[in-house]
Amino acid sequence: MVGKENLRTEDLNLCFEKLMMLAGGDGIDVGAKGVKMDGGVIAGWKDIPMELLLQIISLVDDRTVIVASGVCCGWRDAICFGLTHLSLSWCKKNMNNLVLSLAPKFAKLQTLILRQDKPQLADDAVETIASYCHDLQVLDLRKSSKLSDLSLYALAHGCPDLIKLNLSGCTAFSDTALAYLASYCRKLKVLNLCSCVKAASDTALQAIGQYCNSLQSVNLGWCENVSDVGVMSLAYGCRDLRTLDLCGCVLITDDSVIAMANMCPHLRSLGLYYCQNITDRAMYSLAHSCIKHKPTKWGTTGKGKNDDDGLRTLNISQCTALTPPAVQAVCDSFPALHTCSGRHSLIMSGCLNLMSVHCACAVQAHRAPSAFPYPAH
Repeated sequence: MVGKENLRTEDLNLCFEKLMMLAGGDGIDVGAKGVKMDGGVIAGWKDIPMELLLQIISLVDDRTVIVASGVCCGWRDAICFGLTHLSLSWCKKNMNNLVLSLAPKFAKLQTLILRQDKPQLADDAVETIASYCHDLQVLDLRKSSKLSDLSLYALAHGCPDLIKLNLSGCTAFSDTALAYLASYCRKLKVLNLCSCVKAASDTALQAIGQYCNSLQSVNLGWCENVSDVGVMSLAYGCRDLRTLDLCGCVLITDDSVIAMANMCPHLRSLGLYYCQNITDRAMYSLAHSCIKHKPTKWGTTGKGKNDDDGLRTLNISQCTALTPPAVQAVCDSFPALHTCSGRHSLIMSGCLNLMSVHCACAVQAHRAPSAFPYPAH
């Protein structure tokens, strides 16, 4: 564990030398006796003023920041005041204890990344974060499968300004707790619930659609309990959705895609991998939405000037019920969708019946040699 009690004078001196080397690279005069500044010479780590310290801290890694916070009360206060982003994903052991010790110090954090390869965090760590880090906007708890509903209840009350929340792989949360969180954290724009099979139910998605109207990106990959009821609640409540991943949501049908096509004009990326209930009806709805949602200069509907409007990524791999004409209609409606080499944004792996679908530039590249056998004069 990294902490104040483990620091030695030689550790601090090494830390100071590292900081000074970085400072020297930023245009500060580093001499043999220290760093020269208008106010004097910095000969040791205790002499660094707060303003310079905050500049230096922005250049070093998160481990060094934690060590530096234990130098003295002045450094601790400066870092606690100035540090807004912290990642502890490098910590492979004792992350829970590290969070318990650091959260009270770094109360001004806005971004906290706690991704884990193996679950380490317990509820007491998240409850401590919620008790002290009230400015938190971005929180990544990926693979925190030891956490219970207590963590979501704590975040709901302590961190209402959350904008981005990654709960992927957090398999113990219930849909009741997730719905409760949504009712308090109404500023959410990015929500990752990948593999949260228990939490991501239609009941939870109805609450999210009701309260989190600013959502722009939702990942529901492999949430097998999600049906049309939940997805349609998102479509009607979150009209600004840009990215939606429904890969592996085996219960959804055309109704979910049609709702997205009709209600979410800013949709740019849609993942439907292994959604085998999706048929041509959904594809034609997407193709038609291109015309429906593009305003003309007179404020009516029609073809827009920007070819990048509309879908840019569509994954329909393993959607074996689709036919080439329907998928080709989607590809023709959205020029940003590509099947050509190096620009695959229309992903159709596992659908051998769709091999004849091609984007416009792929067709042109195929026809070009025969159409123009000789250079023009």
